[in-house]
Amino acid sequence: MPFKIYVGGLPYPTTETELTDLFVQHGNVDSAKIITDKYTGRSRGFGFVEMPSEEEGKAAIAALNGTQLDGRTLTVNQARPQEARVGGGRGGFGGRGGRHDR
Repeated sequence: MPFKIYVGGLPYPTTETELTDLFVQHGNVDSAKIITDKYTGRSRGFGFVEMPSEEEGKAAIAALNGTQLDGRTLTVNQARPQEARVGGGRGGFGGRGGRHDR
C-alpha cells in the first residue's frame, strides 16, 4: 500500500512534475497530484505525493518539512484519511416558510 504524503504551502505556479522532482530526491515516487480549484483550475497551494514505502515517505517528510520552495515554507506530513463528506445540500424543502395556502 502506498504511503501518502500531504504537501502544503506550495507556490501556486508549481507543477506536478516539479513536485515529483522534489520528492524523487528522497526515494521513488508513485504519483504527485496538485489540488486545483474546480472552477478556475488554478492551484490551491497544496497537493499529495504517494511513495511506495513508509520508509521512503518518512525520510522525505523529515527532509522536506519546513524547507523553502520559491520563498514559501512547505508543510510536509503523512496524509490523513479523507473524511466522509456530509451534507452540502439545502435540506430538501427550500426557503418558503409559513402558510402555503395563500
